[in-house]
Amino acid sequence: MSRIGKIPVNLPKGVTVKVDENNVVHVQGPLGKLQQAVDPEIKIEVEDNQVRVIRPSDSKRHKSLHGLYRALIANMVEGVSKGYKKELEVVGVGYRAEAKGQNLELYLGYSHDIIFQLPPEVKVETKTEKRSNPIITLTSYDKQLIGQVAAKIRSLRPPEPFKGKGIRFVGEYIRRKAGKSASA
Repeated sequence: MSRIGKIPVNLPKGVTVKVDENNVVHVQGPLGKLQQAVDPEIKIEVEDNQVRVIRPSDSKRHKSLHGLYRALIANMVEGVSKGYKKELEVVGVGYRAEAKGQNLELYLGYSHDIIFQLPPEVKVETKTEKRSNPIITLTSYDKQLIGQVAAKIRSLRPPEPFKGKGIRFVGEYIRRKAGKSASA
């Protein structure tokens, strides 16, 4: 058995899981609703506050799908009960970030400012304090979506290795390079 796939997913209070006839898993909780289509060969059982993922054979394909769908369902259950949070730091002189509703205005040293529209499932907050870098905080109940949005924002100005300017995740280590040295 797959180490991850054989572990049942425990359901916290207020979270319900239903599987319809097309093998689509619906997870509903206090923060929202999510759904995930599951391969028809993989079976999902919901019984006494636990979700079990069962595979039909020990083939390599079934083993990989077993762990994959168990992890996806566990992420959905955690998302609708607790939610997810990603923090990005904007590093650079004159670089700014402002949240205006579902729009994120970024000033990243280009000739124009960038207005990034966020999906309705993702909430954004910006915090700017004197003598510190602006912090963009994204919160959502969908782990896949928040990761994709955070990666897209980071790709607008990825951190460069010489001065470290750009957008990075809070706590991310950027490997620095030495610049040109003066010839003597």
